[in-house]
Amino acid sequence: MQKEEKNNQHQEFKGKNLEEVISHAEHTLKLPREEINYEIVAEKTKLFGIRSKEIVIRAWPKKKTEEDPVAKFLDKLISLTPLDLNFHLKKKNDITYVIFEGKDKHLLLRKEASLLLAFQHILNKIYTHKIQVDCDFYRKRKERKLKEYAQSVAQHVSDTGRNEILEMMNPYERRIIHITINEIPGISSESVGEGFLKRVKIYPVVNQAK
Repeated sequence: MQKEEKNNQHQEFKGKNLEEVISHAEHTLKLPREEINYEIVAEKTKLFGIRSKEIVIRAWPKKKTEEDPVAKFLDKLISLTPLDLNFHLKKKNDITYVIFEGKDKHLLLRKEASLLLAFQHILNKIYTHKIQVDCDFYRKRKERKLKEYAQSVAQHVSDTGRNEILEMMNPYERRIIHITINEIPGISSESVGEGFLKRVKIYPVVNQAK
């Protein structure tokens, strides 16, 4: 066998069969085959009194995936705290989901998950794409409670015909309220106030006579 160097990254290797050639590429590139890309360049059959076969591949190292910037930032941030936390990331439809775990994960959920939501607020201020954080299915439980709350208030507004102003809520909580109210005929909602925390006004929609 012999190799012909095409450039610093791509090299050609020759041998009697694919297994032999890949093994040679592993030895030369000093990488396991899982970290090597290759393509078959040629398969030749030679006749020199004895029938023999030669296969040629072009091989090069796989590019190592760069560490996700969100993961890198969180690793650094968590290392500056006394919290025993870890996390994993999921990506779907341009949204990065951060799922927290670890011995101190319960601390993230204290005081209406204020620390968990603080992580989300910081991440969404730093990065341009949307990031959602979660821990022990907090979001699912919270969304269910908010929907039930919004439906209850909407029913009261419908019965009395009077507006209701809810307590201060963060953007995530307000969004769930607005989505729920939007699905209820005759009732509408709007955010009231300035800043990160705002109230939600729920009110009956008056049909204007034509």
